[in-house]
Amino acid sequence: QVQLMESGGGLVQAGGSLRLSCASAGTRFGGAVMNWYRQAPGKQRELVATLTTGDGANYADSVKGRFTISRDTVENALYLQMDNLKPEDTAVYYCNVRWSKDYDFWGQGTQVTVSS
Repeated sequence: QVQLMESGGGLVQAGGSLRLSCASAGTRFGGAVMNWYRQAPGKQRELVATLTTGDGANYADSVKGRFTISRDTVENALYLQMDNLKPEDTAVYYCNVRWSKDYDFWGQGTQVTVSS
């Protein structure tokens, strides 16, 4: 069982920045597709950013140019750098690490609140 721990959420004013982290003690993320999702109140969970096994990055149109997904292979951590935050970015953010359909793990979520 892989346990993912997220950190870095909080309250920030519009235009500010936050950096989310996701790590799992003793687990190497090699070979996995890694994702950040978010879920705002009353809305479905949406995919925000993906880092492929070849380190290619894909983003939702709503965050392109503002968010950056990356990983640290030494620290076995996944990051989401969020700049120029907007109130509509307010949500619970989840990291997801997926090796296959049956080997797919989620973090507990971290709250990001952007005030206007």
